[in-house]
Amino acid sequence: MTEGAGSRRRNLVQGVIESLRHDIEEGRFPPGGKLPSEMRLTERFEVSRTVVREAIAGLKADGLVAPRQGAGVFVLDPPKEAERPFHIADYDRISSVIEMLELRVAVEMEAAALAAQRRSPQQEEAIFDAAAALSRMAAEGRPTKAADLAFHLAVADATSNPRFREFLEILGVSMIPRAALRLADGGSAPDYIDRLAEEHMQIARAISAGDSDTARSAMQAHLRNSMDRYRDYIRQ
Repeated sequence: MTEGAGSRRRNLVQGVIESLRHDIEEGRFPPGGKLPSEMRLTERFEVSRTVVREAIAGLKADGLVAPRQGAGVFVLDPPKEAERPFHIADYDRISSVIEMLELRVAVEMEAAALAAQRRSPQQEEAIFDAAAALSRMAAEGRPTKAADLAFHLAVADATSNPRFREFLEILGVSMIPRAALRLADGGSAPDYIDRLAEEHMQIARAISAGDSDTARSAMQAHLRNSMDRYRDYIRQ
């Protein structure tokens, strides 16, 4: 088989897998139900039996189906999604949130420094827009968690390294501890939000100035101040 033919078959197999996966997810083939026969699948997708068999093997490897000799291929219950490690934080313990913040310090200090070196004009504008949005939403009595998250993601984007954004998105709700801990938001804690907004603006100015050292220090100070605020919460 030539390389081109092999690539074409792989594409056909992937196409069948994706189509059947979609049918399963949409409930057309419910758990406990049986997939159509090989012959019907070859007719439906206009492919060979070899392609159909490889596609079924792929679905089996993903835990979606189980062939039963002499009976057909049956759909399994959806596999339980494994809980991602960063989502196992115990938010009944403030110390667990502080652990997350310590991890963020290590990552986001470097993100801020890289952003100062690599940001584009559009990325710089997005950082300042996100910094301003937090103050504006607080003044309007609206929740500020989304604006807080948007600022840190904007800094991550300005590194021009997509892994920084991916990492922060994996952290999920623990990115904004007051969301997980159900602490007061901007409307009922204006002093807290004002301090947060000023810290964001200091980071934004340093990135805009292309000052990596100051951007790194400003991000470190911001996240360490957050840790101090949550330690205060523990004492209270």
